[in-house]
Amino acid sequence: WFTAPMLRLGEEIEDMRAQELTLRTEIAQRPKLEQRLAQVRAFEASNPGFLPEENKELASAGLVQRLQQVVSSASPNPNACQISAQTPTDMPSKEPFPRVMVQVRLRCGMGELGAVLHALESGSPQLFIDNLDLLARRSYLVSGNEGGGGAIDVSFDLYGYIKSPNRGRSGG
Repeated sequence: WFTAPMLRLGEEIEDMRAQELTLRTEIAQRPKLEQRLAQVRAFEASNPGFLPEENKELASAGLVQRLQQVVSSASPNPNACQISAQTPTDMPSKEPFPRVMVQVRLRCGMGELGAVLHALESGSPQLFIDNLDLLARRSYLVSGNEGGGGAIDVSFDLYGYIKSPNRGRSGG
């Protein structure tokens, strides 16, 4: 009646000492983990892959502005590449980061189109082009040197991601 409870208490003491040792070991790793967390946060803060805006509305406006800059710098001739339509679109997705998308329609020459697509996909932040549709139309009413003869009607979805894991104000 005396030794059995004492042995049980001795086992409990040994278990608690083992738990204490485990916790002390984990606590000793805290400075190393905090340093690594700071490195990861610094990397994420400077990560050029995400759009810099904090919500979908601002990011859509930023995408449209970036598109306009790229299209205007694609050619010295402003008539060589023009934006016909740009429509911000909210498509709900199950991706871990909110996707911001703009449906784009352009009328460009082939050289200007290549420059636009390359500038959009190779710049920073990372942007992606999806659902690319090209339709070549020859205008017989325009003489060959006026810039309208070899234009291509282009439509595509331009999208990027924002860091915020919230889905933005527009829901999703």
